[in-house]
Amino acid sequence: MSKLKKNREKLNLTQEELSEKSGISIRTIQRIESGNEPKGQTLKLLAKALRIKENELLKKEEAEIEINTTLIKIINLSSLPFTIIPPVNIIIPLILMFAKKQFNPLTKQIVSIQILWLIFSFIIFMLTSFAKNWFSLGNKFILVVMILLVLSNVFIILRNTVEIDKREKLFIRLDFSVI
Repeated sequence: MSKLKKNREKLNLTQEELSEKSGISIRTIQRIESGNEPKGQTLKLLAKALRIKENELLKKEEAEIEINTTLIKIINLSSLPFTIIPPVNIIIPLILMFAKKQFNPLTKQIVSIQILWLIFSFIIFMLTSFAKNWFSLGNKFILVVMILLVLSNVFIILRNTVEIDKREKLFIRLDFSVI
């Protein structure tokens, strides 16, 4: 929907009423609402008639992305069986994302979270291995850390699935995307 149409409908005006109020032909209003950008005097008159700033009529509308929450939950949960095999917990959601053509911000965030989790887990695991040798800790220490890492990933996956189901967004999300 164009900015002009959205603002016109907000004021409960028909195209004819806006035409009378602004002095612009109905045909010009129809062209602008179908995608043409208003310029010069037309832009000024429309903005004045709608009581808005001129740049508000020029802002591009972002295409609304239709979100299939069922597919997004499946993509998110596809990591769950592979939490003990870290690289696979990224590959399977990526394959599903490409196969189902789900290139929306939620799916990108899901894969990005798994990538970052893998990186942090590797770093923590390596530090644990060094700490075991430095502080003469037993093998059980590494096992406990591995279990905690897997459980943290399971928590992230399940918590995000619940939030996708309730609010169609992620509970644990990033301000950026790795992919």
